[in-house]
Amino acid sequence: MKVLVTGSAGFIGSHVVERLHNAGYEVDGFDHRGRGTVLGDIRDVIALGDAMSHVDAFIHLAGLLGTQEHIQDPGPIMETNILGGLNVLQAAAKFKLPGVCIGVGNHFMDNPYSISKSAVERMVSMFNAERGTKVNIVRAMNAYGPGQVPAQPYGPSRVRKIAPSFICRAMKGDPIEVYGDGSQISDMVYVGDVADALIKAMEAALNGKTLPVIEVGPKTHTTVMDVALLVKELTGSTSPIICLPKRPGEKEGAPVFAKSETLELIGMSDRGLMPLRDGLTLTIDHYRVHA
Repeated sequence: MKVLVTGSAGFIGSHVVERLHNAGYEVDGFDHRGRGTVLGDIRDVIALGDAMSHVDAFIHLAGLLGTQEHIQDPGPIMETNILGGLNVLQAAAKFKLPGVCIGVGNHFMDNPYSISKSAVERMVSMFNAERGTKVNIVRAMNAYGPGQVPAQPYGPSRVRKIAPSFICRAMKGDPIEVYGDGSQISDMVYVGDVADALIKAMEAALNGKTLPVIEVGPKTHTTVMDVALLVKELTGSTSPIICLPKRPGEKEGAPVFAKSETLELIGMSDRGLMPLRDGLTLTIDHYRVHA
């Protein structure tokens, strides 16, 4: 059984590929950065169609990231995420390929990234209803874990994510910057759990099951400030925590958390998810070596 993973060289993609291999699947990676099995861009209909014509299922992860980064110029993220997502679904319909697309926990926010991912979710619903596809959606909350690339000045990423930002700042003794007052719920989910959910949702599609949206996240919620304080504790850092104004594209006080009961639809449970303390410990150990 061969699976195509778009965005295979990315943070979540690399974990998905590893778990697919461990489960005995053949994997074709599809990534524009040249580290996948197939060098390609989801905007390229011909290259993507050729890649999808040679597999049995797919996991679609490729896309541009960023909450505030694309507000002034949303064209590129819309082209990549929406038209790229459409290309994936057109190929899925053409070749009768089951699969899964990743969604985001903050799908309701009015920023280009959330809007683009929500649009693809709606297209999935249309394709399943009108074109006979078998495609499931997995919404990941704030995924974190080893391999997530920090933003400048700690790494080359142009998008700042909670875990690498907090951890790198704490380890360097720099102020840990929290956007807003830190009271907003922003549940964290270990990347390995996201990968497992994606694979199980793909397997459900392989068995002909189209499911309600699966949301991956814990039942017990945490705030951004909770995460910052836990990072300080686990790193032994003396860094101060400072609060900055909310970034454009973020909704003040909007909680990002999962309907964790949906995990039962793919044979998972919130009780089996990596505890935040354990996951952050593994992640901190990674950055101690690789930061």
